[in-house]
Amino acid sequence: MWLKPEEVLLKNALKLWVTQKSSGYFVLQRRRGHGDSGGRCFTGRLVGALDTVLDSNARVAPFRILLQVPGSPIHSAIACGATDEEINQHWEWLEQNLLHTLSVFDNKDDIVSFVKGKIKALIAEETSSKLAEQEENPEKFREALVKFENRFNFPEAEKLITYYSCCCWKGRVPRQGWLYLSINHLCFYSFFLGKELKLIIPWVDVQKLERTSNIFMTDIIRITTQSKERDFSMFLNIDEAFRIMEQLADVTLRRLLDNEIFELDPGLQDPTQITKRDLEARAQNEYFRAFFRLPKKERLHEVLDCSLWTPFSRCHTAGRMFTSDSYVCFASKEDGCCNVLIPLLEVVTIEKMEDTSLLPNPIIISIKSKTAFQFIELKDRDTLVENLLLRLKQVKASNPALCNSKNKDTQNSHSRCADYQLGRLGVVPSQSNGDENDKNGRHLMNTEALSSTFHHSGMDGLDFRMSREQVKESLWNDHFSEYGRTVCMFRTEKIRKLVAMGIPESLRGKLWLLFSDAITDLHSNPGYYQNLVEVSMGMCCIATEEIERDLHRSLPEHPAFQDEMGIAALRRVLTAYAHRNPKIGYCQSMNILTSVLLLYAKEEEAFWLLVAVCERMLPDYFNHRVIGAQVDQSVFEELIKKQLPELAEHMKDLSTLASVSLSWFLTLFLSIMPLESAVNVVDCFFFDGIKAIFQFGLAILEANAVELCNSKDDGHALMILSRFLDHVKNEESPLPLTGNQHAFFSDDLEPCPVTEITDLIRDSYEKFGDHSVEQIEHIRYKQRIHVLQTHEETTKQNVVRILRIQILALVDHVRILNKGWLLCW
Repeated sequence: MWLKPEEVLLKNALKLWVTQKSSGYFVLQRRRGHGDSGGRCFTGRLVGALDTVLDSNARVAPFRILLQVPGSPIHSAIACGATDEEINQHWEWLEQNLLHTLSVFDNKDDIVSFVKGKIKALIAEETSSKLAEQEENPEKFREALVKFENRFNFPEAEKLITYYSCCCWKGRVPRQGWLYLSINHLCFYSFFLGKELKLIIPWVDVQKLERTSNIFMTDIIRITTQSKERDFSMFLNIDEAFRIMEQLADVTLRRLLDNEIFELDPGLQDPTQITKRDLEARAQNEYFRAFFRLPKKERLHEVLDCSLWTPFSRCHTAGRMFTSDSYVCFASKEDGCCNVLIPLLEVVTIEKMEDTSLLPNPIIISIKSKTAFQFIELKDRDTLVENLLLRLKQVKASNPALCNSKNKDTQNSHSRCADYQLGRLGVVPSQSNGDENDKNGRHLMNTEALSSTFHHSGMDGLDFRMSREQVKESLWNDHFSEYGRTVCMFRTEKIRKLVAMGIPESLRGKLWLLFSDAITDLHSNPGYYQNLVEVSMGMCCIATEEIERDLHRSLPEHPAFQDEMGIAALRRVLTAYAHRNPKIGYCQSMNILTSVLLLYAKEEEAFWLLVAVCERMLPDYFNHRVIGAQVDQSVFEELIKKQLPELAEHMKDLSTLASVSLSWFLTLFLSIMPLESAVNVVDCFFFDGIKAIFQFGLAILEANAVELCNSKDDGHALMILSRFLDHVKNEESPLPLTGNQHAFFSDDLEPCPVTEITDLIRDSYEKFGDHSVEQIEHIRYKQRIHVLQTHEETTKQNVVRILRIQILALVDHVRILNKGWLLCW
């Protein structure tokens, strides 16, 4: 391997190296203890130990070539090799290409400069051919790449991603060496006191990857396979190394298990082209999309420290700006203080302001609702504005009808957020002539939420509840005037408290659209849903058969779904989505969720809310394997162990809780709680994402911890949870108070006390609301590896079981044939 020329003092190195060849300007040397049988036993071990101590990680290459200047004690190392053949190839190249040309130079300095230039050119050529220029330090990466190839002898397609200096622990003994992370393998190499250690762990064998501690180290990386655990520690870069390991294990297992469901990023489709930067960018992209709950197609471009003017606090709030293909986002450094989501579809102008000492490097982003966002302290402001304007132009070009209109407020519901004003409720035309229009009625969309048509009347205490609704509406109106009323509103702790109190019935659908950003999809795709309905209705497939079977099981107690209008709307939305996303098609529990969406949103809005839930907010949930839900069940179990250790200790097997909590996650508690209470949980879900479901589930378990710890068996524990959830009420809701038809409990048990939903939600935020999106995503990575490995093992076992049955059947068939042949004979 050619080396960047580095000066060495030959006088101090003579005892460690032996000269094998020499010419006028070059010297080929061999490391003492390598190749000489007389000193191999003692000298080899001594020099190997010394190399390990001096280099702190691995032995020095046993052969090298030096560039020598006659009469000078200073030499320059220009090549090294692991074998005699390798170093002799370099020597032959020098003899054939350089030695005969050096005699023309009169000045020794010119000779040194010429040779060094040639060597650097060779290194640059090798670097470009092996993609090492994508690393921060190409020369060191190239050296590591050569060592990796020589030590592990993988095929050429096995691409090295990165490497780290680390220790591998064997019991209480650490082995210092190098950790190599490649596309398909984790490798470790160490050489100490003449003893060589090589470890190769394929990513497909990794069952668990976690950060933990041992007796000597407080932070180590533990890798668990089916047969063994390996612990690795490092003083530097442990966070980065762990992130890269997570990404490599995740990408490998996803590709192996099901490449159709788990669509990888385009840059990761070809394993030989994956780099460390690609994996780091993927991790950052996934965090960005999870934090702001954006579509998978969004690519993160810039992450910049800045400050945003927040008028409600009358100061600039420090945080970070995230820019992607279609969004500009802001998150304060203090978690939950202030977040802003700005779709470029809503942006009118992006301008630079005059730079002053009070407002360094400011820019102004103006949106259609006549609001402006002022960002300051932006580095490389000119480049940022140029990139944002380019992306803004692209967004406008892809949505000309929406962006070129001068009067947005007069457009229909397809073109403006402002159309959704507080308290604006319409009336759905009656379908009295149902027999005549039955066929066409299936294609005639509802233009209002079902709850506005099928409302309840004559309830006890309705006046009190309606007055409470008016108080909430007044609070929200005050909030809108100060923090904004569009998707670009300032999202603060104050709005979270309003959401926890329960969103007013008249505003629920609108705010779900804004919080989930389904409103942007709605406005970006005018006519999309109508066309989808026309294409999909009347088609017959497995998904439509399952939809028809479940239509009348969706909120059967609600009058909207005792009527053909509600059933037809539910059919259209579910069938249209199955046609839009055939990889998901239809999954049980989607009918319950969609029914509730239709109660509070117009039909087309309900469709886009369903898209937001299935494709962004609950990724990988709704498919035939429900991988996403299983991963979050494992995350929930880990959170139980951390937050409720006494309960986890009592219930050794938390899979019992997982079996009942699966429906919590798939239906967002809509199937196991009274509707008037469950919709408050859905409010929190649309504002905070899956974090709200985790913390609400923990609050339920905490409220029943004593009874669960005293439960006799799993069935008793499930009974306790079911009775509790059926008695979670919402006394302030204008909806009629109903018992949950999905719950079960015995009539001979003592009456269960009523729990107020707002109290339970408040407890969930106060006691378990400290988990950040980043923490949940890290746990998801860890648990996803375990879930995918379990699926892989299950698949293998099923294949073996099927083959065994087929072989036994074949043996029986042969035995019968033999008997028949013997009888005939």
